[in-house]
Amino acid sequence: MASRRPKHVLASGSNMMKHVIIGNGPAGVVAAETLRRSDPDAEITLIGDEAEPPYSRMAIPYLLVGKVGEAGTYLRKDADHFDRLNIRMVQARVEAVDVKARSVRLNNGSVLSYDRLLIATGSHPVRPPIPGMDLPGVLSCWTLEDARAIAAAVKAGSRVLQMGAGFIGCIIMEALALRGPKLTMVEMGDRMVPRMMDEVAGGMIQRWCDKKGVAVRTGRRVMSIVANGDVLTVTLDDGEKFEVDVVICATGVKPNLAMLSGSGIEMDAGILVDERMQTNVPDVYAAGDVTEAVEFGTGRRTLNAIQPDAVEQARIAALNMAGKTAVSQGTFVFNVLDTLGLISTSFGQWQGVPGGDFAQLLDEKNFGYLRLAFEGDQLVGANTIGHTEHMGVLRGLIQGRVRLGEWKERLVANPLAIKEAYLAKGLARVS
Repeated sequence: MASRRPKHVLASGSNMMKHVIIGNGPAGVVAAETLRRSDPDAEITLIGDEAEPPYSRMAIPYLLVGKVGEAGTYLRKDADHFDRLNIRMVQARVEAVDVKARSVRLNNGSVLSYDRLLIATGSHPVRPPIPGMDLPGVLSCWTLEDARAIAAAVKAGSRVLQMGAGFIGCIIMEALALRGPKLTMVEMGDRMVPRMMDEVAGGMIQRWCDKKGVAVRTGRRVMSIVANGDVLTVTLDDGEKFEVDVVICATGVKPNLAMLSGSGIEMDAGILVDERMQTNVPDVYAAGDVTEAVEFGTGRRTLNAIQPDAVEQARIAALNMAGKTAVSQGTFVFNVLDTLGLISTSFGQWQGVPGGDFAQLLDEKNFGYLRLAFEGDQLVGANTIGHTEHMGVLRGLIQGRVRLGEWKERLVANPLAIKEAYLAKGLARVS
C-alpha cells in the first residue's frame, strides 16, 4: 500500500508561499486545488463561514426534491480530500482585510497572514424592505440551512408564494413545484427571467408554468406580509391578496463585500479585476460572483453570477497566484434553465446590439423558439427554448467570433441552418 505524503510542518520563518482563499464554494475549492497542482510546496488556507463541508448551492434544488442527500451537495465526496492535498480548512468569517499588513482578521479574533490572497466570497440573497419580511414563515433558499427549513415547511398541498422569477428563482421554483404545493410566483419584471430571456421567450415560459399548474403574476410587487397565526397574508401592489403557509424570497443576490470596507480594494457593484483576475492591489485576486469582470464581446464590466464562470475565473486567478500566466477572455453569458421540463438558454449579447440584425423562429404551439442576434456578419447572442441540440454550436460561433459571410443571410432566412453554418466554417468535422 502506498504511503500517504506527510503534511508539511509550517514553521515560523518558512519561505513557502502563503496563499489564503476567502470563500469555500466552487471558486474557492477549484482555486485551492489549482494552486496545489501548480505549487506542491505552498501553504494554502481555505476559509468558509458555514458549518458544512464545501458544497454547491446549485445542488440544493436536487436536495429539496430528494434526488440527493446533503452529502450529495458536497463539492468533493471524500472526507479526507482536502487533508490529502494539504489544504488547511478554516471555519470562520472574515471581518476585515488589511492589504498593508497582508493579513485577514477573522471573527474568532485570529489573524492570518498571506503572501497572495484570493477573494471568492460569492453572493448573498437580497431581502427587499417589505413589511413582514422578518416573519418566521418567510424563507430564503441559498444555504443548506435554508434548504432544511424549506424541506420542513413545504409539503404536498402547502400554499406557497415565491417572490422572484429570475434565473435563480426559476431553479428554486422547479424544486418547490416537485414537492407538490399550491405554488404562486410573483415577479416585478414584465416577464419571467427578464435578465436572461426576451419578451417572447419570457412569455412562453410563463404559459408553460401556467400549463403545469404554477400561477405566475408578472409586473407585480409584494407590498406587505402579515401573519395571522400560522397563515401569512401577502398583498400585491394591485390589491390582490394570497393566504399562504410559506413565502420564499428569491429576489436576487448581491456580492459579499462587507469585509473589504476600508481595504483600498477597488469596488463598484463588485470587485474590479483585470484579465488576470487581479485587483488594483498587487497580490490580491478575486473570482466568482463577487467580481465585476469585463464581459466577453462588449468590454463592459458586469456581474455574472454563474458557476461555470466562477470556476474558470478561479482557475485563472490561481495560476497567476502561483506565478504562471493565464488570462481571461472575458466573462461570458451562458445560462441553461430547466423550468418544469422546458429547457431554455441564453448566450452572449442575447438582447442584440445597436444596428444589429435578428433571425427568429417561433413555434408557440409546441413551445419552440430560436432567436439569433447578429452584429454585422457575426453571431453575438441567442435565446432558445426547446432547441437543446444547438447549444454547443451557438456557443462555439459566438465565442469564436466567427465571420459568417454568406451564411449570415442564410441564417436570417432559416435559423435552423445553424449547424450547417458551424460545419461550413470549419469548426467541426463531420464524422
